[in-house]
Amino acid sequence: MHITGDRNQFAQNLFTTLPERYDVLAEVLSMGQNRQWRRAMVDRIVPSSPRSVLDVACGTAGVTVQLARRTTADVVGVDLTEGMLARGQRNVDGAGLGNRTQLVVGRAEQLPFADDAFDALTFTYLLRYVDDPQATLVELARVVRPGGVMASLEFFVPPNSFWRAWWWLYTRFVLPIGGWLTGGRQWFRVGRFLGPNISAHYRKYPLPWTIDAWRQAGFENVGVRVMSLGGGLVMWGNRRSE
Repeated sequence: MHITGDRNQFAQNLFTTLPERYDVLAEVLSMGQNRQWRRAMVDRIVPSSPRSVLDVACGTAGVTVQLARRTTADVVGVDLTEGMLARGQRNVDGAGLGNRTQLVVGRAEQLPFADDAFDALTFTYLLRYVDDPQATLVELARVVRPGGVMASLEFFVPPNSFWRAWWWLYTRFVLPIGGWLTGGRQWFRVGRFLGPNISAHYRKYPLPWTIDAWRQAGFENVGVRVMSLGGGLVMWGNRRSE
């Protein structure tokens, strides 16, 4: 399955029907790795003791809730899909964090916030759903104060050929079938889409390109952690002071 037309619209269509079971199935289909990856990303934010954090592509607010729990910051989550945000609001309220957490509809490519508005920013599984990753990174940088930290989580393709072969089999066969058995037709659709989409993204935007794109967007001290034999990628950096 390929993305055609506007990638924002594609993402909305893909995720609109998924919110109610998204959190459980994301863990099942990632073999429990999604939770570890999220924590590793948030680990890069916590030491900076931010007063305000923006969580972009927040989905059902899993990272948003973790940021609010592990820091004293006011946290804003932004996502394209209203259904995911509605589920996210229930997660926020259930965690008792509504007083420090706000969820809003918005696009990563055109954030509804002022320059330098946040001490820190996270984004999760975002860059495959935007038409111009470089321009999107520039827009994310715009709302982070100079010296502030940004961290991200994305799927990755294992660099080791042995593990890459197993990853290919898992994403092309096990993941779609597992999605069908645990979540029905919509999760089969997601499972069938993910592997080819991840591969295509890194053919066009390999890791060295991504690191350079962060630097071109205005970040320094850019770090990378490849996780779970190459299935996940956590990145971080600090916005340069002008």
